[in-house]
Amino acid sequence: MKKVLIITYYWPPSGGSQVLRWLKFSKYLPGLGWEPIIYTPENAEPQETDTSLIKDIPDKITVIKRPIWEPYKFYRILVKKKKDEKISTAFISEKKSNIIIDKIANFIRSNFFIPDARKFWIKPSFRFLRKYIENNSVDLIVSTGPPHSMHMIAFLLKKNLNIPWVADFRDPWTNIDYYKELLLTYWADRKHHRLEKKVLVTADLIIAAGPTWTEELRKAGAKNAKSITNGFDDFKLAANNIKYDKKFSITHVGSIPKSRNAEILWKALSDLIKTHKGFGDNLQINLIGKVDYAVVDSLNKYNLINFTTQHKYIPHLKALERMATSQVLLLLINNTQNARGITSNKFFEYLSVRRPILAIGPTDGDTAEILASTKAGKISEFDDLENIKKNILSYYRLYLMNKLEINSENIDKFSRFNLTKELVKAFQEVIN
Repeated sequence: MKKVLIITYYWPPSGGSQVLRWLKFSKYLPGLGWEPIIYTPENAEPQETDTSLIKDIPDKITVIKRPIWEPYKFYRILVKKKKDEKISTAFISEKKSNIIIDKIANFIRSNFFIPDARKFWIKPSFRFLRKYIENNSVDLIVSTGPPHSMHMIAFLLKKNLNIPWVADFRDPWTNIDYYKELLLTYWADRKHHRLEKKVLVTADLIIAAGPTWTEELRKAGAKNAKSITNGFDDFKLAANNIKYDKKFSITHVGSIPKSRNAEILWKALSDLIKTHKGFGDNLQINLIGKVDYAVVDSLNKYNLINFTTQHKYIPHLKALERMATSQVLLLLINNTQNARGITSNKFFEYLSVRRPILAIGPTDGDTAEILASTKAGKISEFDDLENIKKNILSYYRLYLMNKLEINSENIDKFSRFNLTKELVKAFQEVIN
């Protein structure tokens, strides 16, 4: 059996979508002839904690955990966060804070911790892994980012040991949705681009989570790039256990940063409450995950807060159950410069539970293309108020007739097992 060393910051008991991609790949790799060796911090700063994911770790695989130092203690002091408060990497503020202090913290984060706050783990990890590889057979190295410090560890190993290397971009680097929110100096911006270019031209294969981002990485310098999307594990509830919400529930699972706050949706729902008798009596908005305070402000602005229930992170299986019993699943794409390439992890899990999807985002993007090919839902542009209302009403009328179902198709290619087969084929091409 061939061995692949996977360098990842996120691993159970950390929770959230960042964990799932390589946890699930690792789950299926042994059955396809590859033994995963996981290298991950033993004391990472988790976005969330989800011990239920531990069951997906394959038996008898090697998981190497090494200590990491991160500057979050000082960051918490600066922004006045409590010791147990989670730190978001995607500019989500659950409550209003001091703008000046936030800008100072942003400037420090953006210009002194490049590529990210895990930079202090790069050299110790390189030294440890070089010795490990010298004493243990490894056929291939994988790094997955963000955080992109993981790529820099692999870069040093490739440079010194010349082992085949696959760099996986779950999200872009300099084209990530919040990159322009970083208060970067010219020097810091140039350094980010320089490090990104090193990874793109040195790795034997670049993998991105969708075709648009793959093409963007090719244009940025990747000599060999391939798209492997996120996906889903088969998820089935016993038929007699599926009881759809009695109300017309619109459920969003996952975080909602400010860039994902579709104020036009809240306006559409507010308008429908006023113009369609009974709509407000049936409406239930469920937000599961962190939401920026801007979302709450918008809900208040459009008098929707009393129609809304909010839950912070819930375990992955519970989240899937909530998806499966919801009337409609809400997919909000960040209204940012890289929106066309965004296909979030939750999108594929939405597909797996086969409930109608209501999406807001670019109608010429990767998500829209998948929605069209699977017939799994409807999408409206960020500014198309009338089309959003039309799509909501089409679902609502079916709900009133107790016929709100979706007959999606062509989704099997997004199963984690089939995607892992694609990954193994790419591995084989690299080592050959």
